[in-house]
Parts: sequence; C-alpha cells; structure tokens
Amino acid sequence: MVDEESVPDPYKDVQPHWYFCCRADDSTSWLPFSREDSDKLENTYTTGKKQLEVVIAVDGERYDVHVKERKRYAVYWEQAPTEVRRCTWFYKGDKDTRFMPYPEDFSKMLEEAFKEAVTSDQWKKKIDFPTGETVIIHNPKLIMQYQPIGLQDDWISSPSEQTRPRTVKRGVDSIPIDIPDGEPDKVDHLVFMVHGIGPACDLRFRSIIQCVNDFRSASLSLLASHYKRAQQDGLVGRVEFLPVNWHSALHGDATGVDEDIQRITLPSISRLRHFTNDTLLDLFFYNSPTYCQTIVDTVASEINRLYALFKQRHPDFNRAVSLVGHSLGQQTIDISCLFVLKVPSGDPSSLSSNTLEQILTKLDLKQYLDILKSENLDLESLSLCKDSDLKDLGIPLGPRKKILNYIKRRWLPEIPGHDADELAGLSSEQSRFYRASTINKPIFLTKSSFSQVSIDYPQLAFQPQAFFAFGSPIGMFLTVRGLKRIDPNYTFPTCKSFYNIYHPYDPVAYRIEPMIVSEVDLEPMLIPHHKGRKRMHLELKDSLTRMSMDLKNNVLGSLRTAWQSFARIPVAALPSVEEGETSADAESSMNAEQTENSEIKMGMLNGGRRIDYVLQEKPIESFNEYLFAIQSHLCYWESEDTALLLLKEIYDKLGVAFEQPQQ
Repeated sequence: MVDEESVPDPYKDVQPHWYFCCRADDSTSWLPFSREDSDKLENTYTTGKKQLEVVIAVDGERYDVHVKERKRYAVYWEQAPTEVRRCTWFYKGDKDTRFMPYPEDFSKMLEEAFKEAVTSDQWKKKIDFPTGETVIIHNPKLIMQYQPIGLQDDWISSPSEQTRPRTVKRGVDSIPIDIPDGEPDKVDHLVFMVHGIGPACDLRFRSIIQCVNDFRSASLSLLASHYKRAQQDGLVGRVEFLPVNWHSALHGDATGVDEDIQRITLPSISRLRHFTNDTLLDLFFYNSPTYCQTIVDTVASEINRLYALFKQRHPDFNRAVSLVGHSLGQQTIDISCLFVLKVPSGDPSSLSSNTLEQILTKLDLKQYLDILKSENLDLESLSLCKDSDLKDLGIPLGPRKKILNYIKRRWLPEIPGHDADELAGLSSEQSRFYRASTINKPIFLTKSSFSQVSIDYPQLAFQPQAFFAFGSPIGMFLTVRGLKRIDPNYTFPTCKSFYNIYHPYDPVAYRIEPMIVSEVDLEPMLIPHHKGRKRMHLELKDSLTRMSMDLKNNVLGSLRTAWQSFARIPVAALPSVEEGETSADAESSMNAEQTENSEIKMGMLNGGRRIDYVLQEKPIESFNEYLFAIQSHLCYWESEDTALLLLKEIYDKLGVAFEQPQQ
C-alpha cells in the first residue's frame, strides 16, 4: 500500500480573473471586473479569439475592452484608455491595503514554477527573475517575494525593513476581495446628471464622472436592499446614470475664455484667484449672452449625443428618461421645458393666423391682415408689439390703438390668476412672461425671464419624465428676474415631475414651494433615512419639542383652572388645553396639522405633490452649520437618501412596490 500522505496533491489550473487599472492623481490601483464581465473576457480569450481584436462591452456597456490590446475604453465620455490584465498571481506588502496583480508574463513564470513544484513535490523552490526579484515557494500556502535592495525605496534604512518580503498568493479565490456579480442587463430608466460650477464636484475634487459612478453604485446597492423581492421576480433591472460634462467645453481652447481671463487676473493670492476663475466665474458666464449660449448648447448637445449613443447600444430600450441638475446644472430645466408645442398638421401658422384673422375681422381691420402675416406675426408676437412697432409697419394711428387696446383688455384678462388691471400695468416683457407661464410655456425661459441675456434654447431629443434639482438656486434666479409667484396651474409642457432637493445647510439652495403657496408657512418634506428612520439627534430634538409642548399645555391648563376658581369667569385669551383634552390629544392634533400641511395642494408643477425635499443633517453637522456649509452643497453625490428618493419616484411610476429592509 502507498502512503496517502506521501502522494502530492494533483496540479489544478489556476482560475484567472480580469482586472483593470485605475489611476487617480499620483496613485495607481487595480480593480477586478465583475464576475460576469471577467467570464466574458475569459471566454473570448480561451475560445481562440485572442489573436483577433475582439471588443467586449463591460460595466453595463459603459466601457469597451479590446482584448488583444489589453485596453479598456470609455464609451460615453472622454477618458484615457486604461490597462487590462488577465490576473492569476497577486502580491501584497506590509504597507499595502490590498493585493495587487502581477503582470501577465511574471505570473506565467510563477505558474510554471509552481506547477513543477507540485508535480515533483519539491518545495522551497527559489525562482530568480531577470529584474532582480526572488520568489521562494516554501509550500502551497506560503510563497514570498524578496526585492533586491537596489529596487527598494531610498527612505528605508532599517536592515529589517530592507529584507521584509512580500506575501504572494495564487488565484483570486485565495485573496480577500469583494467581487460584484455584475449589473442587470435590463435598464428600467435612464438619468442624465449635470454638474454645477467648476470642474470638481465634491471636496475630494473628483470629476463628475467619478461622482456619478459612486451614485450609480449606491443605487445598485439600494435596489438590492429595498427592491429585493422585485429583483428576484425579475421586475426590476437597474437605473443607468450618465454624467453630462459642460465645463470642459466652456473652458476649452474653442472659446479661449480661460486665456482671456488669465491675462487680466492679478498675480497676488494666485491659488485663490485660480479657484475663482475655475469655478465662480461659471456663474457669471451663465448670465453672459455669449457664454450662456455656449453652456446651454453644450448641455443640450451632450445630452442628445449621450441619448443617441445609449439608444444605439440598447436598441430595445423604451423606458422613460429623467434629468438631474446640481447647482448651476439648473440650466437643464431651461432646456427640458423649452419644447415647442407642436401645431396640428397642415400650415404651421394656420392656427395663429385664423385667430388673428378673427380678431381683425371683429375690429373691422381685416385689411391689415396681410401686413401682419408678411411679418410672421401671430397673436402672441402681436401682444409684444408696441405702438412704434405697428407704426413702422405702416398701420395708421387709429387702427394701431384699436389693436393694442383689444390685446390689452380682451386677450390678457383670459389668463387665469391675474386680473386685467394687473396685467395691463406690466411691460411687454413682463406681460409676455405671465402669459407664457399660464399657456404651458416654460417659466424658466426665454431671455432668462427679465435678465439681459437673450439666447436660443435648443431642444432635447426626448421628453423627460422628471427633473431633480440638487442644491439648486432656481428659486433665487426666478426671484431676481422679477417673478414673485408661480401660477399654481402652471405645468411644464413635457416634464410632469419636479423635485427640489437640498441639504438644510446648503448656502446655494433655495425653496420653490413658497412661490406657489405663499399664504401658508409650510415646512419642506423631510427625506427619510435610507434605513427607514430619522437620525438619532433629530428624534431626540422631536422628543424634546413634544415634551415642551406637553409641559406647556399642562402648565397652561393648571393656570386656567386656578384662574377660573378665582374669577369664576372663562378666560378665552389663554390658549390652553380644552376640558377633557389630554397631552396625547394635543400631540395628535399637532400630527393632524402636519398631515394637513403635507396634503396642501402644491399646484401642478409636480402633479399636485410636494416639491421641496430636505435631507437630514448628520449629528456632527448640527454642531456648527457654518463649518459644514460648503460640504453640504457637495454632499448629494454620496447621499444614499437622495439616491433612494430618485429610485422611489422612478419605480413608483413603474408600479413596483417599495420594500423597507429589516433592521
């Protein structure tokens, strides 16, 4: 009989896993592809196609891998190609946080030496590499790499540090790493995310691409936890988030604006001035007739380009699309709502011409119809004309006065929510805005609503389902443009849902609801924590508030009883607890009041639903709101609460039930 312990373990091929290189600033790291993507790459490699240049779509088809070239290319945005490796062997030093893959040729030599050691059962095998490294295979579980002293860092002086080896592992299954299974193929919804001012989107100075990647990852995790059953039943796929970058186009060589600004920039406090030129100037550019046109054109063309490319790669996609704008990314609301309402088939000007003809016939001025039509004037454009404009057309004084008086007294009063005297006192620009806001024309629009900027707004290739504003100054922009109130009946022509999401300490964010419902002091809707509760310090704050209310009611109730005993007359001036009413009743009435407030009609801007949604601040942020103000404006990309609000809006429209996970 043969001693079983003396029989060496049979050699088994190592299972490769594909990695890609990720470079950020001065650091380089290697990250694994998902198991699904790695299997696709390995199948292509092992089926004899490795000699051909085969392109494999990975990461939700946002990247393409050229297998033979070993390069990974971004599909939707500009990004330098990164290296791809078929990895089998890994190393980790004492100061490394994760195992790093060896180059493929290095791994091949290690695998050959390991195979020889296993089949011959000869361990403590030493392998010297041409680069000077030495690897010793002590046994299948203990493999170490020793670097030559000349290749070690100059700052290492201790002999013990110079000889400290690296730990070597064979196969991805032998190292601690979390490898995702892969993203669902089915896309339920497409979201375009537009950044605000400056090239960096958070305090870590990351780009819009990196921030959207994190937001997408958070949404995938939330789908797995809050829509688990629906995913198991195949009702839920995923939501695709794509970044829209307009800053590089504005500050690129095409405009030359950076060079012009640099020429007039003072040399002192250079870092602060560079920051100002790179970020805050975007706000002034948006109010510039020259560069505002560039910003809006870039955003619209980039969204349309991304949408066309997405449809090309997902030809079966027929779901809705939404928009997200952070800070100055509000310009997407201008674009998304500026669709020209289609005129019935036939002569595109027939509808307006017929209306205009009826008016002129009624005024016995039909002889001037041809003059007005020759200038392409319809009813709306005629209302913008002044007396001098009609005089230039050769229309006499009498007919001019009759036309202008009719427009002012008959057409303007038809606008709901405004009386004739109010509208008659407005300038032509203001009256046009009021008309636009009530006949389903955008309110954040044309000539920027009273500003000096006059631009042509492009159109998007789709009608967005919803617009989500993150930390947006839309309310402030509207107010400084002269708008005091938004008509409750106003709706966006093509975008039926609008959410204004902000952090309570965000210095750039403004509310929208007070411009619609001004007679009620209404608190914004508190966004629930993604774990289904309020933060602890907010719960404590609410508890203290209820305690103070109970104490106040009890004290006032005691005073009322004492006063009645003394004066024997009712004291109606004291706001006290009614007879038979307990503090619990007072609390329930307070809750009922909150419920009533939440049910107040917010107009049709968001289909009658609430518009302003506020995040819950973190406990540490509540200690000093000024200290965390800047961070609060940049927190949305990493907020799981914000991501969950978007997902809930999207899947509620699809009729998919929301699940609160068990704690």
